[in-house]
Amino acid sequence: MPFTRITVREGMSEATLQQISDILHRALTQEFSVPEKDRFQVIEVLAAQRRIYDAHYLSGTRNDDFILFHIVAGKPRTCEQKQRFYAFLSEQLKDSLKIHPDNVMVIIQFNRAEEWSFSGGKMYCPEAL
Repeated sequence: MPFTRITVREGMSEATLQQISDILHRALTQEFSVPEKDRFQVIEVLAAQRRIYDAHYLSGTRNDDFILFHIVAGKPRTCEQKQRFYAFLSEQLKDSLKIHPDNVMVIIQFNRAEEWSFSGGKMYCPEAL
C-alpha cells in the first residue's frame, strides 16, 4: 500500500509523465511486492525556482531532469528488496526515457497499517480482512 509523490520539472510531456508513473508502478510490483491494483501516486510538476537541490550531493551530477520519488509504504521491506527496487527503477528510467540514474532520488518512509484510511473513515486493519 505505498503512496508516492513524484516531483518533476515543468515541461515534461503528459506522455513522459505517464511513462514515469508506469515505470514506478512496474518497479513497485516487480521488486517491492506491491499488488497490481495498489496504485496511488501524485505527480507534482514544479517550476525551476520551486525545485531546490544540490547538483552533486552524494551523486555525480544532477540536472533539470532530476526526479524525486517520495514513497510512504505500509510494511517494511528488506535491504535487498529496496536495493533491487532502486536499481530497477533507475535502469528503467534510463532505458525508456534517457533519464540518467544521477537524476533519480528515492526516499522511502514506512508506517503501520493503522496509519492508513483508504475510505469511509475506517482505519485499515489487514487482520480483519
